[in-house]
Parts: sequence; C-alpha cells; structure tokens
Amino acid sequence: MRLLMIEDNKSVSEMMNMFFTKEEWQVSFAYDGNEAMTMFKVDPDSWDIITLDLNLPGMDGMQVAQEIRKISQTVPLIMLTARDSESDQVLGLEIGADDYVTKPFSPMTLIARIKALHRRAELGEENTTANEEDAETAFDVVTDHFKLNTKTREAYLAGKPIEGLTPKEFDLLHTLAKKPKQVFSREQLLELVWDYQYYGDERTVDAHIKKLRQKIEKVGPQIIQTVWGVGYKFDDSDVTDQ
Repeated sequence: MRLLMIEDNKSVSEMMNMFFTKEEWQVSFAYDGNEAMTMFKVDPDSWDIITLDLNLPGMDGMQVAQEIRKISQTVPLIMLTARDSESDQVLGLEIGADDYVTKPFSPMTLIARIKALHRRAELGEENTTANEEDAETAFDVVTDHFKLNTKTREAYLAGKPIEGLTPKEFDLLHTLAKKPKQVFSREQLLELVWDYQYYGDERTVDAHIKKLRQKIEKVGPQIIQTVWGVGYKFDDSDVTDQ
C-alpha cells in the first residue's frame, strides 16, 4: 500500500511511521497543505490512501480535501482532527472524506481504519476489472427506473447517469438499492458499508446520505428516503422515465 500522510506534527508522523513500517507500507509525509498538494499532483493515481490533518499551515485541511476531490473522486481519504466540533467533522465528510479519526487517537485505531477503507477500495477495483467482456451490459441491480453496475461503478436513474459518486457514496447506494424498500438503520449501514463498527457515530452516514442525495437530485427525483426514527431506504416507485 502506498500512503500519503499529511500531518504538520512531526512527532505524530514519526510515531505512525513505526507502525506503518511494521505493516510494510510505503509512506510519504507532507507537513503543510501546499507541500501535500504538490506531492499529490505529481501522480494522483499512485496513492492508495491519504490521511489528512485538518489543522495545517499553508493551506487548511478542508481546502486540501476540496482540491484533492477536484482531482480524484476515488482516492480514499481519512481526516485526522483535533477539532471537537461536530460541524467540522460533518463538513469534512461532506467535502469528500471517507472517514475521520479524532485526536488523540490510538495508532492501532488508525491502522484498523486504514485497513478497512483500503479493503473496501480494493473490492471496488476488483469489481471494476472483473468480467470486462460483459461489464457494459451486466447490471447487478435493476429496478423499474434504476440500474447499477458494480463492475463499472456506474449508476443510472431514469436512464441518466448519477455522476461524481465517491467510493463510499457508490457503496452506500448499492447497499440500499439491492434491497429496495428495506429499511436500514444507521448502525447497519456503518457496518455494511464501512466494514467495521463506528461505535454509534451516525453523523458519518448522515453526511454521506446528504451528499448522495444532492447528486441524485441532479438527474431525477429523490430515491433515498428517510424513515424517521429508524434509518434510510431505497424506493424509486415515484420515479417516471422521461
């Protein structure tokens, strides 16, 4: 795995480097936002995962996240933040981060989060490259108005592509759509989509649902419904093809 750690605290970087070395990961470190963007832009597709501290000199972590997402919608991104503010955490997720870890954190917690996120990303890549001969026609989920292909990572509503989905947004949509009208709690979605327990941190799901809905609404009616007090479900029964 090739990892870019963007962290201005060199003590934290040095500590984590010991754990990364034990995992035999190839890691590069950037100590401010401008340096991070310079390193990332050299070869955006070469990075398997990025950890990003929000409190950075030069360019704030939120700005870095936005710039990264302008270049790549798919590179897995974990925020590291000492900020306690719920609004900061939700904003980071809305900008495009896949996960966040609050400082101070256990190194093994961060390692576990990285492994889980990388595992999900690898599964997505395997699905994209598998069965290339029939990838364009083989849809894994098909309803009256919606279809989704996990091999090409494409989703269509009323014949129109839902564009710009991040890996987590696509996985979330797939999880809901493959069981139409089934209600999923936030805890279930955290376990199914993020591949590990979040210990009740439901804001991650809500933030991703919000961004997913915004992208769906660009092409048609809303198909991700809130079931108050329970969770979310997929329902395209009100959609009409144009």
